[in-house]
Amino acid sequence: MAIYNQSQLGSPAASLVTVTQVVYGLHALSLVIGAFGAATIVGSFLFGWPSIIAVIINYVKRSEARGTYLESHFRWQIRTFWYALLWAVLAALISLPLMAVLVGFVTWPVMLFVLGIWAIYRVARGWLALREARPMPLAQD
Repeated sequence: MAIYNQSQLGSPAASLVTVTQVVYGLHALSLVIGAFGAATIVGSFLFGWPSIIAVIINYVKRSEARGTYLESHFRWQIRTFWYALLWAVLAALISLPLMAVLVGFVTWPVMLFVLGIWAIYRVARGWLALREARPMPLAQD
């Protein structure tokens, strides 16, 4: 498992740490909106404005994080979003054909529920590591 060696990484600017906190906060807001709103958790995470804004911020600020432990957090955040989208598309491709035999009506919500839990885990794990000023491991993306 490849892990960033924190002693070899530069120290990030305090403002960039704040930006990273805001991005985790925006992703968490999308998850909360999905959990307590009319949308699904993962639907809100993928298509809600807070997460979309968070991913845009990730791409805009990514170069500033290069060489610091925050680089691993930006990678973690970006990959969480895109992997969630990929898994949601795969869930749809599997479940939609199964709707004809009514099994898809069970697989679709189950897959979205599991994917929502996974997104919550990723945001929480990353935010906790950021709070402790730890980089995210590369191999567990």
